[in-house]
Amino acid sequence: MKNDRRTFLKLAGMAGLMAKGRKLFGETGLYQDYFSRYSGEISAQAVTSIIGSYGPWAAGLLDNQLPLYSFRRDNWKSLAKWAKPAKRRYLERLSMPAFGGLPQVNVIRKYTYDGLYIEEMNWALPNGGRCEAILLKPADASGRLPGVLAFHDHSGNKYFGTAKIVRTSDKEHPMMQEHKKDMYEGRAWANDLAKRGYVVLASDAFPFASRRVMLKDVPESQRQGLTDPDPGDQDGIRAYNRWAGQHEHIMAKSLFSAGTTWPAVFLAEDIKALDVLCAREDVDSEKIGCCGLSGGGMRSVFIAGADERIKCAIPVGFMTTWRDLVLDKATSHTWMTYVPLLPNELDFPEILGLRIPLPSLVLNNSEDPLFTLGEMKRADEILKKVYEKSGAAGNYKCSFHPGPHKFDAAMQEEAFEWFDRWLK
Repeated sequence: MKNDRRTFLKLAGMAGLMAKGRKLFGETGLYQDYFSRYSGEISAQAVTSIIGSYGPWAAGLLDNQLPLYSFRRDNWKSLAKWAKPAKRRYLERLSMPAFGGLPQVNVIRKYTYDGLYIEEMNWALPNGGRCEAILLKPADASGRLPGVLAFHDHSGNKYFGTAKIVRTSDKEHPMMQEHKKDMYEGRAWANDLAKRGYVVLASDAFPFASRRVMLKDVPESQRQGLTDPDPGDQDGIRAYNRWAGQHEHIMAKSLFSAGTTWPAVFLAEDIKALDVLCAREDVDSEKIGCCGLSGGGMRSVFIAGADERIKCAIPVGFMTTWRDLVLDKATSHTWMTYVPLLPNELDFPEILGLRIPLPSLVLNNSEDPLFTLGEMKRADEILKKVYEKSGAAGNYKCSFHPGPHKFDAAMQEEAFEWFDRWLK
């Protein structure tokens, strides 16, 4: 298949057609009241659901009241009294594994390319293979610069990680050239951000690229006859990515049964990358941001809500409500997204809201097939309310850009200007 990403998005959009009408509720009572308040475009006559007749019941399990730890509730009068217990409950629900202190970084290579000083590095983590990372900054820079964690996307491609958003030579893998064209208007946005005067660190996420599940480590009966492909084997890479997508539910079950969650593993690993970035002598640890598209946007939300060292957060193409993720678009989303029990305590945008009054920019695509426009707008209203209540309305901004799932040049420029405003 020539373009797996386009096919993925097309299928995701098709899977969400029934959700476009929000066909999740019954005709009367609690459920009708729920969607009349939150989803005006839903037809009250619709009775079909992604989970069949269980839809109205599941919708009712999402408490019709404001989530327990929502700062929007009247019982939370003070930001100071709310913040600590809300964040504590968030971290409890995540069940983040312990990953120890600052990892020992092994710098593999140092060089310059296209006006940038680049370090290729890796570090050990308690799980899986060594985490490979790329650090970029202006080649002529001196002194301490603001730093940014650059998170790569998911896009159904686990064979690659940082290569999706970074370019380190004129010779680039053809699949990554196509990927950047599709997702980023042909740009290596981590490079472009570094050129503006930032130290940018991009690391492979679990389980992508250097952190991916290797077929050789999986029982032969579960490999579907596949072997780990070489970088030049594009058909083999596509086959691996299909297998890795099918393997997600197995990984999620294992993580849940082990007492943790997928977002918690992301967070634990991203905090290690943050530790590495903040420990550098060329980085101003008081001026740190994070940004990413799609799965990278999700990671931006989770770490920005958890770690106050992130002074400026920009999730791209990943902001909606739990209702959208659980009931409207469950068929479109990875197992990596979900945290059991959290939806009744914090709505998804309120995870990002845990960082108030620190600044946040949310970038959405108005025709994104992975989300419901009405729920993206409701997420925006939620974040506006919590920032207004904290007295920091000017520290929050949300923009809707035309088009499908992407982080194009116009969106990148808006993100970079936001970083310049808050980190310089």
